[in-house]
Amino acid sequence: MSRRGNCYDNAHAESFWSRFKAELLDGGHFLGLAKLEISHHIADYAAERRYSALYYYSPNRFETQLQTTS
Repeated sequence: MSRRGNCYDNAHAESFWSRFKAELLDGGHFLGLAKLEISHHIADYAAERRYSALYYYSPNRFETQLQTTS
């Protein structure tokens, strides 16, 4: 987190929640198995997100590349 008033304060969190709501909310109400859908969404997001510590690869792609080069 940066200082209060900085435009980058919650950019990542706000981006995540806007995508989350767009994908999982239907007319303002959660769909049937909300907890299961939430956990799957977060797991998929974390697995496909690119990380700077992994040279901007997703964890899945980084692991695949690491296995093929070893």
